[in-house]
Amino acid sequence: MKIPQLKKKPVLKSCHNITWEDNYSWVHQENILEVLRDNSKLLPEVKEYLEQENNYTEYNLKDTKEYQKQIFNEIKGRIKLDDESLKFRDKQFEYWTKTTTKGNYSIKLRKKIGSNEIEEIWNGDKEKEKLKTEYFGVGDLEVSYNDKYLGYSLDLKGSEYFTIYLRDIASGKLITEKIEDTGGSITFSLDDKYFFYSKLDEFHRPRKIFRHKIGSPSKYDDLIFEEKSEAFTVGISLSSDENFFFITSSDHNTSEQYYFEVNEKNPKPKLIKKRKRGIIYSVNSWDNHFYCHTNENAEDFKIERCNNLLKQNWEIYIPPKDEVLIGGLIFLKNWIIRGEKSNALGKLFIKNNKTGFEEELKFTEEKVIVPGVSLIQRDKDTDLVYLSYSSPKTPSKTYLYNLKTKEKKLVKEQEIPSGHNPDDYIVERLECPSHDGRLIPLTITRHKKTKIDGSANLLLYGYGSYGSSMTPDFSSTKFSLIDRDIIWVTAHIRGGMERGMRWWKEGKLLNKKNTFEDYIFVAKYLIEKNYTSKGKIIGMGGSAGGLLMGAVVNQAPELFLGIIMAVPFVDSLTTNLDHSLPLTVGEFDEFGNAKDNKEHFDYIFSYAPYNNIKKMDYPHILITTSLSDNRVLFDEPLKFTAKLREFKTDNNLLLLKTEMNAGHGGKSGRDGAIEEIALDYAFVLKITKKN
Repeated sequence: MKIPQLKKKPVLKSCHNITWEDNYSWVHQENILEVLRDNSKLLPEVKEYLEQENNYTEYNLKDTKEYQKQIFNEIKGRIKLDDESLKFRDKQFEYWTKTTTKGNYSIKLRKKIGSNEIEEIWNGDKEKEKLKTEYFGVGDLEVSYNDKYLGYSLDLKGSEYFTIYLRDIASGKLITEKIEDTGGSITFSLDDKYFFYSKLDEFHRPRKIFRHKIGSPSKYDDLIFEEKSEAFTVGISLSSDENFFFITSSDHNTSEQYYFEVNEKNPKPKLIKKRKRGIIYSVNSWDNHFYCHTNENAEDFKIERCNNLLKQNWEIYIPPKDEVLIGGLIFLKNWIIRGEKSNALGKLFIKNNKTGFEEELKFTEEKVIVPGVSLIQRDKDTDLVYLSYSSPKTPSKTYLYNLKTKEKKLVKEQEIPSGHNPDDYIVERLECPSHDGRLIPLTITRHKKTKIDGSANLLLYGYGSYGSSMTPDFSSTKFSLIDRDIIWVTAHIRGGMERGMRWWKEGKLLNKKNTFEDYIFVAKYLIEKNYTSKGKIIGMGGSAGGLLMGAVVNQAPELFLGIIMAVPFVDSLTTNLDHSLPLTVGEFDEFGNAKDNKEHFDYIFSYAPYNNIKKMDYPHILITTSLSDNRVLFDEPLKFTAKLREFKTDNNLLLLKTEMNAGHGGKSGRDGAIEEIALDYAFVLKITKKN
């Protein structure tokens, strides 16, 4: 089949007295944000090219159809399709969700406490059917405190413009017809007369908080807060003691909070602490005290406490620890639960409020686990919580745990209907020295029969941005590769927060290349230790992890057999220079400001994947994107693919697949998500020649 070719329309770009040519910049339309909402506005020749690429991908992967079907069935076979969540007890009702064998979306259920009559208040599949839409994204699903109203928000394109609806549960009738262009979240007032929501500006940034009076037209909604900085976005939440609403305004690096009492008739949010660049803080209230989780003079966070937000005499409650990330607090009447993270591993601590005694909670001998805790009821006067853990080889187990007696009862275990024996797998935690001696944690999951003699293929997953840590939890999908002798390794590279804030700082701004170097050194280390060999590694990453993939494949293509890039941020210089795009301004403290800072410009230009494509051999590459993606615009992977076709000197596969009715998260629905994974894994099986 003929290889697709995108027309060249050379444009000279310049910044800071540096000029470069961009042959494909024409695909970025001036009305690009409108295109995301209405695909009919897409340039016809761009649409034609995307369709050609989709056909080309289909043609080159037609021999994997059986693989895809087989993997789809394997993954689905590991999911308990007709499943129910644990119940959460509110004042009058118990609420929970369930999924069905045939359904793709969740169902929300409730029953009155003391009654056996179950009421279905939301059915995602039925709602999708009514709307006759291909894409169906649910942003929020909230019940009012009097249990009368169901608020929900929908995105029917994947562009993350959410429309809010309010329904009377008893009658099923809409009370609020719709509020468009919102961030999606719904926060009810405790008197059930109002709800709060955020409105998106013209650049898709939530910078305003409105209060909607239930039953009145949305045009009369009250603007209660507006963020003036284009770099900051806002959200609203209720305090743990339900006495205050907190409005948080933040970018990735700095935050500021305001508060007002829940019973204020005309809310006038009051500032807690003025923002300082690089200082993140979050305040909560409980038992006549305010708790502040902050990194001010505490790189890896600390928790302070005071009893008055007007005087603010903060005292240390949980002190900072070096390279140990101090997490937030969960409050009960007699207990406070908190988490810590170090070396990419989490811990839970329980404090008795009466005695002041705190201890670490341990309930498994496995070393690489992800612990979790959640409340069983709204009333905080209880000793019971749900406690859970999983590991890369062990499905999630949830216990009803008594904090007082330390008794635990297994109440839910993730079932793998097709069967799973954790003893068939080996999980290892290694540390790999990077170019500057920093030790990179690795989580390795493999079948016990896989030989460590260099013969195995290896999938190396990485992300490394925004301080997002890659948790080593259980994922049943991975075993379709692990069972076929492919080792799965997650590289906890810098740019995340697996080793605290310093780990993030050492992987952003003018340290961003550490992220790429860490990943490359991990790949070489795994080769050296005989987990795999040169040219047998498949790199995988999405979004900012796609930036990682683009940078490392330009730098060290010889290490890889293949690369999978999902919604990849690969034209990062162009995006950084365009301050009208949704995320750019808010990410100056993550990637820099190339337009206004020459040092930032030079640095980004030196690694931006699109600008650093070379005349050389590249490995097999699969790139996936979505037409309505608001975070990484579809034109980035489109341009990257077109330029790569022009420059690469090999005959390896280069495939671009664009979902024409989806956003940053890909297809909606359970089956849609599995189909996308099956495609990626079938590509892996094709290039590794496994079946």
